[in-house]
Amino acid sequence: ENSLQKTSYSYTIDPGDIFNSPYALNLSSFTKLIKRLQATHPDASRDQIVEAIQQVRKNNKGMLCGLAISTIEERTSAIL
Repeated sequence: ENSLQKTSYSYTIDPGDIFNSPYALNLSSFTKLIKRLQATHPDASRDQIVEAIQQVRKNNKGMLCGLAISTIEERTSAIL
């Protein structure tokens, strides 16, 4: 009578996980970036935008430092 139970869990994305370097975007810049991307991509959810930003970070050797916000925005838009 052993049965495997399916477990579900929710994965939340914390902006602090993305921008955890003192040289990365601060929370104010993150908020502005999200707002700009939401305006550019109104059909994308906030979670989709954050996931795309994470992909940009992954593609840039795991860091966003050294990238201009406009560059992050362009690369994120290309993913979205």
